[in-house]
Amino acid sequence: MPFEEIYRQNYGIVYGYLFSLCHSEHLTEELTAQTFFKAFEAFSGYKGKSKISTWLCQIAKNEYYLYIRKNKRRAEFDELDETADDTDIASGLQDKETAMDLHRLLHDMEEPYREVFLLRVFAELSFKEIGEITGHSENSARVIFHRAKIRLKKQMEGEDE
Repeated sequence: MPFEEIYRQNYGIVYGYLFSLCHSEHLTEELTAQTFFKAFEAFSGYKGKSKISTWLCQIAKNEYYLYIRKNKRRAEFDELDETADDTDIASGLQDKETAMDLHRLLHDMEEPYREVFLLRVFAELSFKEIGEITGHSENSARVIFHRAKIRLKKQMEGEDE
């Protein structure tokens, strides 16, 4: 398959995954471009042991963490686009205030709950793909996601864990 076809089929997945990590349109666009550039350079080494989208998300994750290390600050707050409409991102949420509450809770959520939740909800990956990216089994990814959902629901309702 030509690389431009891989790009076309997977751009949305990689973009969504990165946006779920950094919450900045500008930074997401930059990291998405870097991800596909790195993938293009390394494509001859792709062994096909995982889905191409999983491989690309792993590269994206590495690019995101590299960005954080280089800038020594949280990428979530770097160059925030003030015009971004959080209700589009958090599909199913009723209003911007609810979306902001969810993002605040996600920001404070510990790993691996945060990453698994973001990959499932915002990147719309399968539990198998999430497991491959995070190094967990498919079943562990399901359990982690379920627990993250319960925690978020309790916190959204104002209950303590």
